[in-house]
This record gives sequence, C-alpha cells and structure tokens, in this order.
Amino acid sequence: MRFTESAENHFAQLSARQQAIVVDAVKVQLKNEPLRETRNRKQLRPNPFAPWELRVGSLRVFYEVDALEPDLVNVLAIGIKRGNKLFVSGKEIQT
Repeated sequence: MRFTESAENHFAQLSARQQAIVVDAVKVQLKNEPLRETRNRKQLRPNPFAPWELRVGSLRVFYEVDALEPDLVNVLAIGIKRGNKLFVSGKEIQT
C-alpha cells in the first residue's frame, strides 16, 4: 500500500479515529484481489479521479493498482461522503 502525496494530505485532515478506520480497512479489504468488486469496493466509471473506490462507512478511499506490481495499491485520494455529496480536503467534488 502506498499513499500519494495528495492522499497523505487528505489523510492528515481526518480525525485520528477516521485515520485508524481507513488504515484498517485498506489493510484488510485491499490485501487480496483489490481489483475484484465486492460490497464495499467497486470499479468506477471512467473519470479523472481514480479507477476504484473503497467504501468504509461515510469515508471513501480512491485507489488504483500498479500495473507492473499487481500487489501494490496506490491510494490516490480520501474523501467523506455526506448525503449525495463527496468532500475531499473540505471541498465538494463533482462525481
């Protein structure tokens, strides 16, 4: 698992509890077969943000899997879903 610089910034803005939830979820849910859709992770429609999303309660972890290293998950962004709106670094993102 590797966080991009922007994902590290998003991560730093979360509470300590939210950070622990994200780390645990990524370790458990993306350890094996991160490219297989499950109840909490899905492939997104083509977009400039990320190809995959992991849902953890109201938190969203956006990631990709390295083509050269299929076991390496790159976390690209972390957001919070409030109703139908997604916020990353406190800014609403149009999905």
